[in-house]
Amino acid sequence: MSTSTPSERHPDREDGTPSVSDEQWSELLRQAESGGAGAPKEPSARARMVTARLRALDEGAARAQGAGRRWGRKPKQVEPWQPDGWRTGPAWQQTNGRMRKRRRLAGILGFVAVIGVLVVAMRPSLVTDHLPGGGDFVDTTPLAAETAPPTAAPSSDEPDPGRPTPEEPFRGSPALRWADGEAGIETPEARAVGGASEQEVEQALRATRQLLVAANLDPATLRGEKPREALELLDPLQPDVRERLERSLAEPGEKQDPLMMFSRFDPDEAWLVGDVVKTRGRMTFGAGPAGSVEVHADYTFVYPLVKPGGDEVARTIVRRRLTTALPDPERFVATRGKLSVVSSEQNFGNTACEVNDGFLHPAFPSDSPEPRTTGPDVDPYDRSEWQPDDSCGTVTRT
Repeated sequence: MSTSTPSERHPDREDGTPSVSDEQWSELLRQAESGGAGAPKEPSARARMVTARLRALDEGAARAQGAGRRWGRKPKQVEPWQPDGWRTGPAWQQTNGRMRKRRRLAGILGFVAVIGVLVVAMRPSLVTDHLPGGGDFVDTTPLAAETAPPTAAPSSDEPDPGRPTPEEPFRGSPALRWADGEAGIETPEARAVGGASEQEVEQALRATRQLLVAANLDPATLRGEKPREALELLDPLQPDVRERLERSLAEPGEKQDPLMMFSRFDPDEAWLVGDVVKTRGRMTFGAGPAGSVEVHADYTFVYPLVKPGGDEVARTIVRRRLTTALPDPERFVATRGKLSVVSSEQNFGNTACEVNDGFLHPAFPSDSPEPRTTGPDVDPYDRSEWQPDDSCGTVTRT
């Protein structure tokens, strides 16, 4: 009968499972000699509690997502129990997406707004066509000051804007772009000329401007009152000028008419609309006789008018060409600082002919038509031509 030692025999376990092999046994011995591998640690009670709670939340979310399905609806997305990462999660990415969309939308809207402004600037009628009373663009840009004689009349090709009103008394008139009142009477820069010093030239220019304002823009003068300020600027020593004007104001007539110097309206017949008279023209100067200076003025005044208590607007246009001088009292019989009138001419548009009562008489649209005159058709806004003073024609526009 053979025998064997325990190390040579590897009997099976009682439950029938094989015993540990020699290789496994050797490995266990080596691990024991080296201290062995770290045995797995059992989770703490707190860790087991947190794990169980998270597992319960997951299961609850899954049940909630599956429980709401009915009639083929898409399952409702359940908000996750744990937020996504703050850098890369969907919530952050969606926020970034919304911000990018908003920036893109703002950029598009800004570009469209810029294009719209440019289009309206180039074609204002695109806006005015849709405004009440709009449809035709009217240029109201103020004209630059007149520095040379015009070569043609203002354009008459503008669209018909309708009749003027008390609110817009210059509607349809070239004067809409002219200067207001005395702002349109500019004096050139003074310089010495002939025997007149720069100071004397400046004085003559300033006095001539004051005369034009007092005679054609002063409200009292326009209401038919005596133009005292204008008369005070004239030299009383000049023969048959100031004295004649005084007589014409007192007893107007065909031979002595104050309209030769002053713009006047009968207050019982016409009132000025507002306080604006449109003005356009120029002033120059040159050497006069015996070392004096002469000032040449050429201005057109446009007066909007209504009948007393009415609202129908008419316009009367007056153009004046005036030459004045400031004589040296040491060489001439003259008053120092007072103006002498060298020449005075005038053209009137829209006033009754052959009426010599010292007033301008405008015709209103509702007035009975007057008999056709035999004179020429005249554009009162045409500053490139001068009409003879004794002609009585028909104005082509007012």
